[in-house]
Amino acid sequence: MDKVVDKAQVTDTTVLQVKGLKQYFPVKKEKIRQEKQYVKAVDDISFAIEKGTTLSIVGESGCGKSTTGRAILRLEEPTDGEILYKDTDLAKISKRQLKKVRGEIQVIFQDPFASLNPRRTIRKMLNEAMEIQQVGDRQNREARMLELMSLVGLPPDSLERLPHEFSGGQRQRIGIARALSVNPEVIICDEAVSALDVSIQAQIINLLKKLQKQFNLTYVFISHDLSVVRHISDRVMVMYLGKIVEIADKKDLFDKPLHPYTKALLSAIPTTDLDSQRKEIEISGDVPSPINPPSGCRFHTRCPFATEKCRQEEPSLQVKMNGSDNHLAACHYADEIFANS
Repeated sequence: MDKVVDKAQVTDTTVLQVKGLKQYFPVKKEKIRQEKQYVKAVDDISFAIEKGTTLSIVGESGCGKSTTGRAILRLEEPTDGEILYKDTDLAKISKRQLKKVRGEIQVIFQDPFASLNPRRTIRKMLNEAMEIQQVGDRQNREARMLELMSLVGLPPDSLERLPHEFSGGQRQRIGIARALSVNPEVIICDEAVSALDVSIQAQIINLLKKLQKQFNLTYVFISHDLSVVRHISDRVMVMYLGKIVEIADKKDLFDKPLHPYTKALLSAIPTTDLDSQRKEIEISGDVPSPINPPSGCRFHTRCPFATEKCRQEEPSLQVKMNGSDNHLAACHYADEIFANS
């Protein structure tokens, strides 16, 4: 029997808790009397993150993973819900209060060139970030900048150079240094390695893991690459069309996925094992419109196991009979379909 639990399981070490988060974007009306419509990019999701761990958010383009990260940072104003950081609701505080908190919650963006000011040296960018957050005096900041270059594996003279003088991987190291400069506790990594070559991806991932261990950092790692996610994550959250369909510890999710969508994503990971008996689950069709999502289970239009119940009744995110207490899935038939798979 399924066991319904709090979708954001909170403990004494929880650093960030999201409750009932919604992010809707209004669609421009084509006719005067047309009913107002919204793109439901994120639609009532809840989760919690433990300090010093990595929660990865995965899913196809348009599933809402990057919008979730932007909403946590308040780069987008959430439509509804709570974003609790140290008992402070980031969704409700003023911009002045938010400015102070932003030193503790930083972001590394996808494009390591577009996220850096092309007209400013690395020194000026790092110094500006620390000045805004009032980190140390001038002498302390100078020492901190040299320390940051060492931490991310760049020579000290990098501080005097402009972004275009660096490779993509080096620019992402600078992005990491900028995030670290204000001594954050949480870092949102929004597709932080997807624009890099595979060999450079591995270097950046290893650097992020090293820094996490050294400074007890908490990561929200947003990615579509499950091979990378497998390497860096402690816990994985799978999203589809604005909803969480599965969330579990990394080993549980990769070894025993309980949702057909997760199973399909994992079966599509390339493998070099010629003797692998892995059976690929094919999902046909395109992702439905987030303006008018399907009734019932949002995945039913593409799911090979869908029934009438799936079309009519939305499944809740639950602990399944065959999963651990930390493994939740939103599927009516997860136990029947994948119990012995």
